[in-house]
Amino acid sequence: QVQLVESGGGLVQAGGSLRLSCVASGRTFSNYAMGWFRQAPGKERESLATIGGSGITTSYANSVKGRFTISRDNAKNTVYLQIHSLKPEDTAVYYCAASRFITLDDSQYPYWGQGTQVTVSS
Repeated sequence: QVQLVESGGGLVQAGGSLRLSCVASGRTFSNYAMGWFRQAPGKERESLATIGGSGITTSYANSVKGRFTISRDNAKNTVYLQIHSLKPEDTAVYYCAASRFITLDDSQYPYWGQGTQVTVSS
């Protein structure tokens, strides 16, 4: 089992930046690819970014390329999501998840955090 706890969400103004964190426990962190996802009210869950266990390989959804950056610190068992130029449409609950595969397919992620709310005001 992998336990994941997100933090860093909150209320921010449009145009601002935010860094979300996700701390993992339970298994060897570097053995897992990590992904970030979000779900806005009334919408399906959206895949955002993924990073391999070593931190070298990353992949982004086209919709967030250039504004979102995923990174990880294996010494701290933590994965980050840096978001720049926030927009009101970024308002959602943001989740991190762990997988054996570097993929944006959320069905391949068996371990999920509880989510952190990001609200962007206009």
